[in-house]
Amino acid sequence: MALQLFYTPDIEPHRPDYVLSEDESKHAVRVLRLTVGAPVQLVDGRGGLYAGQIAEAHPKRTIVAIQDYRAAYGQRPYRLHMAVAPTKNMDRIEWFLEKATEVGIDEVTPLICEHSERKEIKPDRLYKVMAAAMKQSQKAYLPLLNAARKFDEFVGWHTGSQKFIAHCGEGPKSYLLDHLEPSGTYVILIGPEGDFSFSEIDRAIGAGYLPITLGTARLRTETAALMACLEVAVGNR
Repeated sequence: MALQLFYTPDIEPHRPDYVLSEDESKHAVRVLRLTVGAPVQLVDGRGGLYAGQIAEAHPKRTIVAIQDYRAAYGQRPYRLHMAVAPTKNMDRIEWFLEKATEVGIDEVTPLICEHSERKEIKPDRLYKVMAAAMKQSQKAYLPLLNAARKFDEFVGWHTGSQKFIAHCGEGPKSYLLDHLEPSGTYVILIGPEGDFSFSEIDRAIGAGYLPITLGTARLRTETAALMACLEVAVGNR
């Protein structure tokens, strides 16, 4: 049975103990009913995994005695950056971030496009969703959530990776797995429900993005984004 996992972003390696936040302390003592001596694990969201046990069970300041530390726990051989147009319904983008965190993703940038239905996001809720997914899937890395960027700004800013744009327009397109170089660094653009505009597709291709297809079905934004994450994971198995 997996040990209880707590997110502790400000923990530092090789310290003897750590005081859980009030929220995590309440969850440990009131919800999970952990008592002194219970084994637990802590993650810092940067790859650090800490093993310890409850030294003081308090609903506001539970103390964990640290017994072991592992760096780069569960590190994947690739790095994936998804630039995704935020959906009008935030529940759908939350769903994507939850599942993508479980599958494996390193960075997300909300992409503001010509056909975008939503121009702004509130990151606090999204961070909580990703943190919960990180703990649930027993991972030690929390994806980086960037500020929203306009399409042209992002396409001109990001360099030095295998770059792909998934779209439903006309023109030649390849399958992602046919071009994916294992153990690489990838950037994938996923557009809004109305897809990228023709001019956006042209500008991305001109900036070195390879046009790809994710199949014959027309997918929702969050479904297409998750499928791309899954294909990258399969290509690196």
